[in-house]
Amino acid sequence: MTTNTGPNVLAFDGRMGASGDMLLAALVDAGADPDALEAVEATLEIEYRIAETVKCGIASTTVDVVLTGESGDSSGHEHEHDEHSHQHDGHDHSRHEHDHGHDDHNHADGHSSDGDHDHVHAEGHGPHRSYREVREIVADMALPAAVEDDALAIFKRLGEAEASVHGETLEDIHFHEVGADDAIADVVGAAALVHDLEPDRIVTTPLSTGGGTVGMSHGEYPVPTPAVVEIAREADWSLRGGPVDRELLTPTGAAILAHFAEGVDELPSLELEASGYGAGGYDLDPHPNVLRALVGRGDGSLVKDDIAVLETNLDDATPEVLGGLQETLSDAGARDVSILPATMKKSRPGHLVKVICKPEDRQRVARALAEETGTLGVRDAGATHRWIARREFETVELELEGETYEVTVKIASDADGEVYDVSAEYEDAKAVARETELSIREVIRRAEDQSPTNRRDEF
Repeated sequence: MTTNTGPNVLAFDGRMGASGDMLLAALVDAGADPDALEAVEATLEIEYRIAETVKCGIASTTVDVVLTGESGDSSGHEHEHDEHSHQHDGHDHSRHEHDHGHDDHNHADGHSSDGDHDHVHAEGHGPHRSYREVREIVADMALPAAVEDDALAIFKRLGEAEASVHGETLEDIHFHEVGADDAIADVVGAAALVHDLEPDRIVTTPLSTGGGTVGMSHGEYPVPTPAVVEIAREADWSLRGGPVDRELLTPTGAAILAHFAEGVDELPSLELEASGYGAGGYDLDPHPNVLRALVGRGDGSLVKDDIAVLETNLDDATPEVLGGLQETLSDAGARDVSILPATMKKSRPGHLVKVICKPEDRQRVARALAEETGTLGVRDAGATHRWIARREFETVELELEGETYEVTVKIASDADGEVYDVSAEYEDAKAVARETELSIREVIRRAEDQSPTNRRDEF
């Protein structure tokens, strides 16, 4: 029997989004050792309580962050450690079912908590801390260096997202919900549990955001919230809406996955070793409100990625235009842009531009390529067809040294008639240049400026 020596892969199924507590629960259920959380409990007056529940028939794990010490006892709620808390001795984290999904308790990072009243949940507790204060708390936890680095990087993502949303600097921003004790416990706990699993690669399928609106400290906002949008903009994975009108992807969950996970369109091939289900608070029947985590060995092959390849030949592009194509086409959705020297018809030097993009982005990228270069056709190498421009020809007259010269100008427009390029015919311009003291480039410029439609100024 051949032993699979491929990479150890941790894969998340993002169809029901993710929050900090769901990530903790999924990781524990997939085999991460809860003892990795001890450093957080020793620093903050909190405790991770691990239990089990059932979501639409799926046996799942829950992880609640509850207050301990004076802050937890002051409310008059008693802690029943023996029934609900995990036991570090012997690594016993057997789960005890209690009812989740009531709306009377809401996690600060979005997913509702359970209706169990024998302890005080930590959500939202603690001051609104600055980014610097959160860094100091994490540094005091005596974490392994790699765990601390990852936790701080996640909080930096959260801080930069909030700073961008509120128009402040990273050092000036004060975290709101994500600066509370439970959010710190979620971020640092997730980093510790990920390192305990020791994956070589972490991936996630597209993350569902949910829909509707959600109440925040600044007011009522549509889902996904502004912070999630900012975090996702810098992440490798993609978002998708629905499938319900609830907040499914929270800033904490988004930031953790933005730091750790690369995006994939579908779960990779795995020789499965473990799986885990982390439950969210809402009951969303018929959708199981769980985050699934899979752990296994990959087959070592390259990841399948559906792409489209677009091509066009250019014989008149300037270095400035070619130099800007990488940035411009990337903004339109290109994954890679290659520009190769080529010999064109009539032995002219030119360039072959090859662009790789996702199939769903091909039309937008093709349009951007046409607008930037003025090309009249973009080939779809994968689908054996191309998008071409509508072409019209106009004749302009140039008055030069008392003589009148005619130059043909091509007008390129899209299917709706919107013009995106005006270009003089090279052969006409060359003939005029031979009879005058002007350069070919100057003749081209004057002819295009003299176009009766005067469209150049519209670009």
